[in-house]
Amino acid sequence: MSKRKIVRIDEEKCTGCGLCIPNCPEGAIQIIDGKARLISDIFCDGLGACLGHCPEGAITTEEREAEPYDEKKTMVNIVKAGKNTIIAHLKHLKDHGETEYLKEALEFLDEKGIDVDFKETECGCTHEPHQACPGAQMKDFSDEKMETVEESGSRSSQLRQWPIQLHLVPPFAPYFQGKDVLLVADCVGYSIGDFHKDYLKDRSISIACPKLDTNLEIYLEKLIKLIDGAKINTLTVMIMEVPCCSGLLGLVKSAAEKTSRKIPIKSIVVGIKGDILKEEWIEEVN
Repeated sequence: MSKRKIVRIDEEKCTGCGLCIPNCPEGAIQIIDGKARLISDIFCDGLGACLGHCPEGAITTEEREAEPYDEKKTMVNIVKAGKNTIIAHLKHLKDHGETEYLKEALEFLDEKGIDVDFKETECGCTHEPHQACPGAQMKDFSDEKMETVEESGSRSSQLRQWPIQLHLVPPFAPYFQGKDVLLVADCVGYSIGDFHKDYLKDRSISIACPKLDTNLEIYLEKLIKLIDGAKINTLTVMIMEVPCCSGLLGLVKSAAEKTSRKIPIKSIVVGIKGDILKEEWIEEVN
């Protein structure tokens, strides 16, 4: 055995809801005795497709001694679940750049004579013909006419703190005490042209990515400390429209259920072109 990244499930936090199961196409997680459990190291690729889908924040990844991941043994499990699961697994490997595992999976399907709507392109990349991971799908709108506003001089940054990444921020820092706080998915600030003026001004901020960041348990703990310990005034969660981004909102909801204080919490969903698609209060306190 050697050290590698692998999923860790906190049984104390797990409620056995099963929401993680559909997001593990490898079949490495099953509900046993009312708890989600990793049934075999060889089925877990450690890439974390299940992360961000647990409302309790019970699933993280860790580096430990584990049996090597076995793609072909995993495929035996996957083909039993049908073509949709097979395609989800192939996409999962492709989106994480696991070309060797993807090659093994496609070879396995060829050997078994299983045909799915997934092929190699002339450039050597692999993809489904009509669909890709919504969060990673390439879109180019550089030729579209953008609204421009004539401005003179430079606009001042509204950032009033450091650090800002949720892994790094000290939750009891003075810039959080009793303040209105933004929790922002990493891509949001690059999508909204007037982010500083319209959203960051007079607020403290922390940024995070539920798809790429691995230790979501730390995020959950920090959110609880911000609400109960730093006694923040309000929390505004800004996420992108892509499905993987919703994990950040799920973490906030989970944290709000565990806190003794109840504060106003707003959710804002941002389109990839910077438009606001949805804005609503998910927790209102009179």
